Amino acid sequence: QVQLVESGGGLVQYGGSLRLSCAASGSIFRVNDMNWYRQAPGKERLLVATVTSGGITNYADSVKGRFTISRDNAKKTIYLQMNSLKPEDTAVYYCRAVLIPIPPVESLEVWGQGTLVTVSS
Repeated sequence: QVQLVESGGGLVQYGGSLRLSCAASGSIFRVNDMNWYRQAPGKERLLVATVTSGGITNYADSVKGRFTISRDNAKKTIYLQMNSLKPEDTAVYYCRAVLIPIPPVESLEVWGQGTLVTVSS
């Protein structure tokens, strides 16, 4: 069974930093794009950052210059370094991956369980 497991959320003060991790496990042939999304209370889930298998990154305008997404292909893990955090960054952060399992029948979209980030003012 393929799954994504996130870690690193918590409570941080305004201007602080956190680092989230998301590890893919199971019978995986290849991991393609991986993303971080977030969902604030009462709001829709929004894309925060993307990293392709080749390391190309993209960010939502709201986090550019403050967040950095990276990946370790050998560990099938991505990270989200979040700096200069603001109260409006408070949300549940979800990891998403598009991957090919073993046996490689077709690609799968897999989501993590989410990790809560709370930024206090």
